[in-house]
Amino acid sequence: MRSLFPDDSISPKGFVESKLELEQSRSPFMKGRVDIVAESESYHELLSVISEIGLKAASYKVVFIKGDGNIPFSDRKRMEREAGAYIEGTADLQNPEQTFAVMFANDRWIFGFYHKSKSVWLEHQNKPNQYSTALSTRLARAVANIAVPHPAGVKAIDPCCGIGTVLIEALSMGIDIVGSDINPLVTGKARENIAYFHLSGEVLLQDIKLVNGVFDVAIIDMPYNLCSVLPYEEKLEMLKSARRFAKKAVIVSIEEVDEAIKQAGFAIVDRCTANKGSFKRHVLVCK
Repeated sequence: MRSLFPDDSISPKGFVESKLELEQSRSPFMKGRVDIVAESESYHELLSVISEIGLKAASYKVVFIKGDGNIPFSDRKRMEREAGAYIEGTADLQNPEQTFAVMFANDRWIFGFYHKSKSVWLEHQNKPNQYSTALSTRLARAVANIAVPHPAGVKAIDPCCGIGTVLIEALSMGIDIVGSDINPLVTGKARENIAYFHLSGEVLLQDIKLVNGVFDVAIIDMPYNLCSVLPYEEKLEMLKSARRFAKKAVIVSIEEVDEAIKQAGFAIVDRCTANKGSFKRHVLVCK
């Protein structure tokens, strides 16, 4: 979320107020988006403002979104009904044409159009080709967002793409990305997985050391398997190659690779860990 909203502070309550209008299903960590149409320091003044707007919808419902404060459940339901009374149309709690939201955030009451996110990445779990050590689709989508928070004009590459898990998430969000891998057994599977979701993307059979061109960002899930560890020298060569063709890199690794990253000429500017049971992945943003 820090990558998607670099200039906005994220509330301890889990919401962010921003001038950016991001598609609400971009991130696995976004539950929805409220497009504000009315706001006031007083709840009753908010109702007055809503009444003057003249909102219409063939069918609608109003939901209360938790923000600041601790509003009792009964009050939240009452506020939904009271705000809905000023909307012209038929209330429909099951399948409304339009959903509106009431929320208390940053010391004032807001009302607006509510857009609930869809868990698109869950659909991508059911691909024709699977791999036991591949990233989860949820983590892959998060990594793609960290690498390319705003896709316009950004050229990306996944030079160790495997079966295409990151490629699928990136392509589904409109990111300009190409993939490659040294393993001929997986490049064909990556192409098949991409096509399965009616996406279009280039996947090359290619060693990371032979990548040509210049990219704005590289996404690298460091290769590994459950029976062996990649030698340090080989990891360093991979990272040096990435430094040559990419201005920025987001590196995912099950091991500490800080020293190799620094020796390759990158600087780590942000980091986090993704845990699944006792299994830990390091996600590092490097420039």
